[in-house]
Amino acid sequence: MKPFNVFPYDSSFDFMRLRWASLVVAALLMFVAIGAMVGKGFNFALDFTGGTVTELKFERPVDVDDVRARLAAAGYEGAQVQTFGSGNDLLIRLQPKEGEGAGQVAQTADAVLRAASTPDNPGQIVKSDFVGPQIGEELAWNGLYALLFVIVGFLVYISFRFEWKFAVAAIITTLHDVVVVAGWFALSGHEFDLTVLAGVLSVMGYSINDTIVVFDRVRENFRILRAEPREVLNRSINQTLSRTVITSFVALLTVLALYLYGGGSLRGMAESQMIGIIVGTLSSIFVACPLLLWLGVSKQDLMPKARDEAALARRP
Repeated sequence: MKPFNVFPYDSSFDFMRLRWASLVVAALLMFVAIGAMVGKGFNFALDFTGGTVTELKFERPVDVDDVRARLAAAGYEGAQVQTFGSGNDLLIRLQPKEGEGAGQVAQTADAVLRAASTPDNPGQIVKSDFVGPQIGEELAWNGLYALLFVIVGFLVYISFRFEWKFAVAAIITTLHDVVVVAGWFALSGHEFDLTVLAGVLSVMGYSINDTIVVFDRVRENFRILRAEPREVLNRSINQTLSRTVITSFVALLTVLALYLYGGGSLRGMAESQMIGIIVGTLSSIFVACPLLLWLGVSKQDLMPKARDEAALARRP
C-alpha cells in the first residue's frame, strides 16, 4: 500500500506547534459565519418561504437547464425545475413576483407555461398550487430539529465510545464545520433550500467520521506509547494524514462531478458538501486534536478500566 501513501507513515509534522494559531483561525471563521447568519441572514428558497408549484406535461422530453434559463428571462429568478416520471413531465417551483399571491396561481401558471413552452414542443398545465409560507416555516423548524437530533446522537455515541473530553472536542469540531458551511451560504447569498440542508447534514456525518478516525489512532497510541500527550497527538495525526487526504480528495472529486454535471437542482447540495469536505478535512487535522490538548487529555481519560491499567502495567 506504500504507493498510495501521500505522506510517509512516520512523517513528523509538528501540528501541535500551530495549535493556538489554528484554534484562533477556526474561532474567527466561526464568528464571521455566525455574524453573517445573524446580520445578513439566508436567501431562503421556495422550500422555506412559500410560492407557486406548477406541474407541466410536454409532448417530448425537455431540457431542464433550458427551461430554467427561459423562466429567469421571464422574471422568475431562482426557479426550481425538475423532471419526474418520464422526461416529458416537469415540476416547477418558484417564488411569486411582488404582489402575487394565492389568488394569482392561475395567472402565474399561465406565465410559466408560456415561458417553458416552445413552438416545436408545447406544454400543458396538469395542476398548479400555492404553497403558503406556514409550510415553509414548518420545514425550517423540522430542519432545525433534524440538526439537533444529529448533534445529540453524535454526542451520545462519542460519549459511549470515548471519554467526555473526546466527545466535547468532536462536537465542537463538527459544529465548527457546520457553522462555517452555513455561514458561507449566508455570506454569499446563494439560495438555501432543502437540498442544501441535506448537504449540511451530510457534512456533519463526514466531519465526525474523519475526526473519529484520528481519535481512534490517538486512543491506540496512548495505549502503546509511553510519551507526552502532545507527542501522542502529533504522531496520531501524522499516521492518519495520508488516509485523511486521500479519502477527502476522492470524496471531493465525486461531489465536484455532481456540482458540474448534476444540474441546478443539485448544485446547492454539492456546493455545501464541497466546502464541508475541505473544512472538515482541515478541522480534523488542525482543530480536533488541538482541542483535546487544550482540554488536557491524558492516558487516564482513555483507559479508566482496571483491566486496561493492568494490561498497561504488564507492558515492558
